[in-house]
Amino acid sequence: MRFSPEQMTQLYDGVRAIHSTLEPEAALQLVVHEAVGLVGADSGALVLVNPNAGLLEIEASEGLPELDAGHLDTLREGVVSQVVRHGESVRAGKTDGGAFSELAVPLRMDGPVRAVLNVSAATPDAFSEADQALLEELAIHATQVIQNTWLYEQLRQRTELLESLVSVGQTINRTLNLDDVLEAITREAAGLGRARACSLQLLDASGEWLEVRAQHGAGKEYQQRPPLSVAESLMGSVVRRRKPMQEGDLQNSAQYQHAEIARLEGFVSLLSVPLVYSETCLGTLNVYTAAPHVFSNEEVSTLAALAELSAVAMEKARLYERTVDVEEQLRRNEQLSALGLLAAEVAHEIRNPLTVMKMLYHSLDLKFPEGDLRREDARVLGDKMDHLDSIVDNIVNFARNAEPRMAPVQVSELLDDLALLTRHKLQHHSIVLERADVPEMAAVNADATQLSQAFLNVILNAVEAMPEGGTLRISTHRNADELRVAFADTGPGMTAAQRERAFTGMLSTTKEKGGGLGLAIVAKVAEAHGGRVELGSEEGRGTVITFCLPAE
Repeated sequence: MRFSPEQMTQLYDGVRAIHSTLEPEAALQLVVHEAVGLVGADSGALVLVNPNAGLLEIEASEGLPELDAGHLDTLREGVVSQVVRHGESVRAGKTDGGAFSELAVPLRMDGPVRAVLNVSAATPDAFSEADQALLEELAIHATQVIQNTWLYEQLRQRTELLESLVSVGQTINRTLNLDDVLEAITREAAGLGRARACSLQLLDASGEWLEVRAQHGAGKEYQQRPPLSVAESLMGSVVRRRKPMQEGDLQNSAQYQHAEIARLEGFVSLLSVPLVYSETCLGTLNVYTAAPHVFSNEEVSTLAALAELSAVAMEKARLYERTVDVEEQLRRNEQLSALGLLAAEVAHEIRNPLTVMKMLYHSLDLKFPEGDLRREDARVLGDKMDHLDSIVDNIVNFARNAEPRMAPVQVSELLDDLALLTRHKLQHHSIVLERADVPEMAAVNADATQLSQAFLNVILNAVEAMPEGGTLRISTHRNADELRVAFADTGPGMTAAQRERAFTGMLSTTKEKGGGLGLAIVAKVAEAHGGRVELGSEEGRGTVITFCLPAE
């Protein structure tokens, strides 16, 4: 059908208007507004087809009463339903719904009718064939607009996912505190799904109960609810089956155990995904919406991806906490002579989490591109876990005056690895690490594991000496007779009495708490290598510990 110049102008202006935004809600509303104006209608609506629910959902409207604007029509009734069933426009001069005239045209997307553009007027036979043709032409452009907005929305959601994963990853790298990690996970999950609240439930030691460990957006009623039985609860089925689960109406669900709490909190729909790591289910990650919602496959996949990262983060934090506990246990012992008595227990405490760490590390199959700093982190982490295996044995050997196993060692590379290994601890304590290494420093003949342990103890002593932050400067110097590695901190320094006892096993720091094994072991390692340790310290001027090794 040929349009008049005036109609062409109106159509052109309408098409230009609906292409002016990529925001889904705004775009749909513009389509309705331009449709009403184009054919001189009194009201209009854009209705989307929901085949799963068997409903026609009014997504945008203009001129409709408030009650009608939110009306959900079935696929078997009305003019709009006819358009959906037959795929053809319908023009009615008189209707039984209160409007005298109605015109509805289909919007096809990849074949099927996905939406209907509907207008009405309070006069009989208000819409002509030309009006129908105009609206059908607008519907073609509206279909393109809707598809573009949906693609834009998908891209935006994927961007949000990546940003959330990056944010959680940064939190994991920034802190190893488990509570901080879990709080970040629930916050990002809630924001990602525009949910009312998000919670993270973990299995207790028995594996029979799910307990809320972290949450975001929930009230006190939810926070104070009792644990859920894995064997009998709806969320317990997520753990048992290790598959996502969603519930559309928590407030009236016979399976959900806390429907009353859902009503008090305003929770309507639920999506719950399992937290699985290395074939072990740790708990569930859950999002709650304040309105009825059917979660899409993409939403399920998104939350599952975040849950997978969450499981890795939790295991990492847990293993780190265990390692810190072992470290603190060692450093609280005040006598070097006690090392032999504690060796078996220390070996047990370290080997158990170390075995898990190595299994998790190899299962992650970490592969990062060239130039990614995490690639080096992953290599160092693997090397250090191997070193830790040897250190467990050497703890016992030190008490028995075991001889070091000598081999060429690149001290600069060893210091590089330690810098990477301790960077999180240094950052956490606001300590700046400075390096001043000799260029192209030759290798020395030493036991790499023992030497690394000695240097690590010196670094940990420096951290304890600077609880409020400071600077740790590591420098190396080599002459014809020896290699000197100096560790200088900006802590409070030592008194004369403290310096006298520094290597006796009775003192490791200037703090009131803490043991002296650190410096005692350093001295013992140096002696076993034919070297020595020098101590320089004054009150108020920091401490310098210099490890001296014979040069080849």
